[in-house]
Amino acid sequence: MSNIEDKVEKLIKPIIESLGYELYDCIYLKEGKDYFLRIYIDNKTGISLEDCEKVNNGINDILDDANYIKEQYFLEVSSPGIERILRKDKHLKDNIGSEIQINLFKPVNERKQINGILKGFTENNIVIKCKDREIILERNNISLIKLKYDW
Repeated sequence: MSNIEDKVEKLIKPIIESLGYELYDCIYLKEGKDYFLRIYIDNKTGISLEDCEKVNNGINDILDDANYIKEQYFLEVSSPGIERILRKDKHLKDNIGSEIQINLFKPVNERKQINGILKGFTENNIVIKCKDREIILERNNISLIKLKYDW
């Protein structure tokens, strides 16, 4: 997590919680020539467009006043979605036993994408069950972990 993401999370988390939502994640990135601050919110009943608008309105002025981000950026508030990205240890802990997809930087067993059941994790490794065996993957070789949903 970047320093900007940490600062923004600490700033907006209490506001988002006071509105009745959970701050799932905060991502600051550059795509092409544009910068984006993506705020992902969640709650037990799901997230609607009105929920996103409510949170956007609740945090927009506070973010502007804090002035943590010097570049011009686009603020996006949304749900993390059904195939949500698992970036934090909390995300992993909450999803032990769930089916996940892992994308790798370097192939393992000639594969750069592995699907399986999340069995556990440590600071350095992720353990998943694929078919009838467990695989231990180094976290520094993982480019993406997300929930896998059978459509």
